[in-house]
Amino acid sequence: MYDLAIIGGGPAGYVAAERAGAKGLKVVLFEKKELGGVCLNEGCMPTKTLLYSAKLYDNAKAGSKYGVEAGSLSFSFEKMMARKQKVVKKLVGGVGAKMKQFKVEVMNGSALIKGRTQRGIEIAFQEREIMASNLLICSGSEAFVPPIPGVENNEAILTNREILDLEQQPKSLVIIGGGVIGMEFASFFNSLGTKVTIIEMMDEILTGMDVEMSAMLRQMYAKKGIDFNMSSKVTKVDGQTVSFEKEGKTHTIQGDKILMSVGRRPVTTGFGLENIGVELFKGGIKVDEKMRTNIPNVYAAGDVTGFSLLAHTASREGEVVVNNLSGGEDQMRYNAIPGVVYTNPEIAGVGLTEEVAKAKGISYKIAQLPMAYAGRFIAENEGGSGMCKVLVGAKYGEVLGVHMLGNPSSEMIYGACMAIEGEMTVKELEQVVFPHPTVSEIFRETIFSFSH
Repeated sequence: MYDLAIIGGGPAGYVAAERAGAKGLKVVLFEKKELGGVCLNEGCMPTKTLLYSAKLYDNAKAGSKYGVEAGSLSFSFEKMMARKQKVVKKLVGGVGAKMKQFKVEVMNGSALIKGRTQRGIEIAFQEREIMASNLLICSGSEAFVPPIPGVENNEAILTNREILDLEQQPKSLVIIGGGVIGMEFASFFNSLGTKVTIIEMMDEILTGMDVEMSAMLRQMYAKKGIDFNMSSKVTKVDGQTVSFEKEGKTHTIQGDKILMSVGRRPVTTGFGLENIGVELFKGGIKVDEKMRTNIPNVYAAGDVTGFSLLAHTASREGEVVVNNLSGGEDQMRYNAIPGVVYTNPEIAGVGLTEEVAKAKGISYKIAQLPMAYAGRFIAENEGGSGMCKVLVGAKYGEVLGVHMLGNPSSEMIYGACMAIEGEMTVKELEQVVFPHPTVSEIFRETIFSFSH
């Protein structure tokens, strides 16, 4: 009998397994592919590895601005892809080592939930019957491919999985969807010289991020040569040709490869969820603030809930489950979940955007400053631009949202997360000493402008 059985070894599953093992619980983790899930193998880490290679290439090309003459420059697409695979292998191995360290039993293969009995949750694995007092479902998500005519069985169509296995760099790439995945791959291939075209249904890229920041980023990449077709609907694909409607007219664009990145959907089938009657909501598993489903002793965390499809959200949700199982009191809060897009420059945000604050009728004040107000940014970003925007409550001055465009936004946004989580006010933040010179000072400078 196991204290906890976990289906899915992604960021929700393996973090929960590690935490539970550390607390002395007997844990079994089922993973049908590789430990680390989509994030480590097909998402977060391989893409960031490739994007760093592209950023190094960008920096080398701009070296003369800093008095560094690099001479003849070249890159190897094959070596970039090989290094990506090496990094993934190392990270997956690290997760495996953690499982051993905390005595988590890992079973590689598909698990099937058989049902609930008085003894606990019954799970079939290969020819074994496994019992657990508690079950945590972390089955993740998969790329959503809409039923567009001509997409099915088309060798030119790629998702985030297939594009990471390319052996040759495409000369042209059409990306359907201007969300996070689409923009990150657009950034990577644009840096390497691939002709990139983005087709997006919405009026702006990066839905959910601050609209002003998203527009600025789009304009930056338009100058770098990416073609954007906003408010456009793809109607069909014929081989390597994509047809789309824009402003009442039909247009076509051709690409060596076509990346489908219109979103992801929770994986809720194939492992017996129906055998215990777990309730679904908007395509994902319905949970409460403690990640409990409608079935006693059955929990869900990560993308399978369909709420916040982010690896760091998934890990925290897994922790909430374990903390409550081990006698603590914990619940999930989503008011300070950061979102980051690892383009070059990066864009990051946490808390409320202006659009959401207006929709909710929340009174707020806003301050924003160019990144150039931070001396370190000027020193390291010759000719670069960016912005920091802060929203605070109109009555108490508490931080409601922070949005940044410029490198390294991904490494700075956590400070804003802590400010929002701690309900810190402008007055309190003005008393915090930031290191100088750092780009992070832009947060304090923007805060300071509220009272001056």
